[in-house]
Amino acid sequence: MVVLVARYIVQPGRMAEVEAALREMAAAVKRHEPGCSLYHVLRAREDPNVLLLIEHYADEAALAAHRATPHFQQLIEGRVLPLLERRERELYEPLIA
Repeated sequence: MVVLVARYIVQPGRMAEVEAALREMAAAVKRHEPGCSLYHVLRAREDPNVLLLIEHYADEAALAAHRATPHFQQLIEGRVLPLLERRERELYEPLIA
């Protein structure tokens, strides 16, 4: 399993647009990506402009397939990324399950 943790710092006033796109993304992942078993989006309590995405993929191939999908290209690269101040990503693998 590969776990992707992404932190999005959203531009002030743009959260509604980002949230709408991420809702569409979550639905598309659920419908079209059997290699993704978890796609969570969380909002920071301390800063409403900070989101944390936690995604579980079966393997590296499933993660690569995710990034190649039309919905990733359209929703994340096309709509979400331009509305962010910053994006940080890290990959993890399970240590204790």
